[in-house]
Amino acid sequence: MNCLAFFLAFSMHIGLEGDYNNVHPHARCTIDNYIGGAYYSSEEKISSYIGKTTRISEFNLEYGLVTGYSGMDVAPLIRLEKDKFFIAPSYETDGNTGVVIGLEFKFY
Repeated sequence: MNCLAFFLAFSMHIGLEGDYNNVHPHARCTIDNYIGGAYYSSEEKISSYIGKTTRISEFNLEYGLVTGYSGMDVAPLIRLEKDKFFIAPSYETDGNTGVVIGLEFKFY
């Protein structure tokens, strides 16, 4: 069984003030509904995560824990996706909040 998949995501950061990376290469292993992987983050660092994915109607909800962001050694991860589109809440260390929206393409 091969659990590994490769992705490339393009994102926009809405409501945030920083200058963020918008291109995110990503590798993931999925076993049943459990996920784990690593990607090049908006802060231009390697972030790794573990979590779970749950189907809600026509959406996938991903949730878990992620590393590699300023302000927290380990942060909560939550992302809603449909087809190639995704949206996730985001924050800046000064307390500013926003959302990240994007497109993610899967390569095997």
